Amino acid sequence: MTESLSGKVVIVTGASSGIGEACARLLAQEGCKLTLAARSVDKMEALASELPTESLVVRADMTSPSDISNMVERSLERFGRIDVMFANAGIYIPGEFADGDLEEFTRLLTINIDAVLRCAHAVIPAMMAQDSGDIVVTSSISGFIDVHWEPIYSCSKHAVQTFVHTVRRQLAGTGIRVMSLAPGAVANPLWGFHDATEIERVSARERTYLTSEDCAEALLFMLGMPRRVTIRDLVILPQNQVNI
Repeated sequence: MTESLSGKVVIVTGASSGIGEACARLLAQEGCKLTLAARSVDKMEALASELPTESLVVRADMTSPSDISNMVERSLERFGRIDVMFANAGIYIPGEFADGDLEEFTRLLTINIDAVLRCAHAVIPAMMAQDSGDIVVTSSISGFIDVHWEPIYSCSKHAVQTFVHTVRRQLAGTGIRVMSLAPGAVANPLWGFHDATEIERVSARERTYLTSEDCAEALLFMLGMPRRVTIRDLVILPQNQVNI
């Protein structure tokens, strides 16, 4: 038996493309009310116009603490509650640490770690007041194993996993679930996939990549479980991914 998500208020960060966009579309079909947050307002407004649900578009740069606070404040003003914080926004940088751009590495850590902490921290008071809520973080298989070709990205996802595991225990008894969705390789813009034919080839035929829609279905499964159930970590991999 799954819980109905109809009427739930969900904040989706990184909503303008990839996993965030796919999750927004699926959650809208389930009757959720959405706050779409990202830097690309034009893309989010176009997305909101296609969704069969009430949506709030908020420009939010995940490197800006004030943007994150504003995103949560506007959601509460518009909807009166927040049921789900889907802290999904993130960036990806592979390559050799010694040859990399240190400023870009630290920017990745700000978006992938600091912003996640700020998103969670900002919604906890409202969720505690209503005795219910879900905080879901987009993690990665890189948070479970040490991936040597993406050391800073892997570092950020290991930090996210520790955050989920420890804060979940601190919030036990408050009605708030803390969970991570950890995909393997996903054929979406974050990993350089833009062409639908190419995505079809590597996901459906070769099965070496997931799609953003696969991740959306996984999120729906996590959120739809009875409140007594916490899917602490959900790792999903392409059937034929063998490089990890």
